Amino acid sequence: MSAPRLQHPFTVRHADVWKIALPASVAFITEPLVGVVDITVIGRLGDAGLLGGLVLGALLFDIVFALAYFLRIGTAGLVAQSVGARDPRDGLLHVVRAILLGVGIGIVMIALGAPILGLATLLLAPEAGAGAALADYFHYRIWSAPFSLINYALLGWFYGRASAKTGMSLQLLLHLLDITLSIWFVHGLGWGVAGAAIGTVIGQAVAAAAGLFLLLRHYGGFGAILRHIAPGELLDAAALKRMFGLSRDLMIRSAALMGAYAWFAAQGSRMGEVALSANAVLLNLLMIIAYFLDGIAQAAEQLTGKAVGANWRPAFDQAYRLSMLWGLALTLTLGIAWYLAGPLVIGLMTTNAAVQARALAYLPIAALCTVTFMPAFVYDGILIGTTLNTTMRNGMVVSLVVFLVSAMALQPIFGNWGLWAALHCWFIARGGIYWWALERRKAGLFVAAP
Repeated sequence: MSAPRLQHPFTVRHADVWKIALPASVAFITEPLVGVVDITVIGRLGDAGLLGGLVLGALLFDIVFALAYFLRIGTAGLVAQSVGARDPRDGLLHVVRAILLGVGIGIVMIALGAPILGLATLLLAPEAGAGAALADYFHYRIWSAPFSLINYALLGWFYGRASAKTGMSLQLLLHLLDITLSIWFVHGLGWGVAGAAIGTVIGQAVAAAAGLFLLLRHYGGFGAILRHIAPGELLDAAALKRMFGLSRDLMIRSAALMGAYAWFAAQGSRMGEVALSANAVLLNLLMIIAYFLDGIAQAAEQLTGKAVGANWRPAFDQAYRLSMLWGLALTLTLGIAWYLAGPLVIGLMTTNAAVQARALAYLPIAALCTVTFMPAFVYDGILIGTTLNTTMRNGMVVSLVVFLVSAMALQPIFGNWGLWAALHCWFIARGGIYWWALERRKAGLFVAAP
């Protein structure tokens, strides 16, 4: 039986959800917009090989960085619980550990750049033109690794403290700079896919510097941070064990998540550059809605994490209910808007007639994903906030198996339609598994007051 804990009651209202969700959505939506802009500036060059290489390069870094995404989501959950428990240091130890770990992982990624690219080329099997563009993109983009991972840790700290406006400002700085530089480097200077990669590196570096400045200012400077941390605290065995256990489970979860997207892209690549590019256009449009919906998930993450830290079940139930309600409203609205505007946006993103026709053919089944993936996204936020990392890990692995079995069964019969149908099976399985597991675990998150 768990030992009694103090309770810190608070109420969650609609306004509390949107106070976090709105700025977080604005921030998150700029991330896939970078992908859309990169695809557009390369796609309008009219070379399917260059576009395919960019798509595969962006996917590769999504996969590589997703393995370290625990630095953001793990930090956010731990910090939110610290805030709920009235930690006077605002989760300082969690963010410092995450930053140091991020720098170390980023340096290792740079050192292992050659074998990472070689393995990716083998698995993704791009055609000659796409393969050359992929290598060109990778050799520049890999230098963003330490900055990207520092940004993950910093965003986890900002969002865990419900400082969503600050997180939004940093994301806007990063992505608007990235977009501006990519357009200039690709079309102004003629640097091709390398220009898109260099723009991303500069954007990540500037955002990391700005975020570290805000962190230092919050605590009164570097010297003040050192005074806030007692000797040996960063290496506390129990805290490190919890952090690495959480990191391990979230890394497995992220690997399974990106494994599904990688399989999807690889199957598209095997159908040719046109199929690869068309699926990428649709998937990037879907990700715009996904990242907007992530604002609701972010609110669920912070508010449920705070409720667990405060040991207050009523706030948890309110956050759970309101997050699902607003998630459903958003996904229906945005899904309909995407379907209606799809032909116009696809025509803007690429001038290749074959890619346009293929993307338009699969627009209906792609747009339907906005409905089937909503529960999984909101549950992600809840499970991160409550640090139910084993539930996230196991649910993602099981749902990945569902996706792979569905894809292998449906794609040989229905082609690309079957591949998109398997994606729906994956989303539905994730949401169902998370609901079932959370119903059995949530009561144990709270204990009686002394």
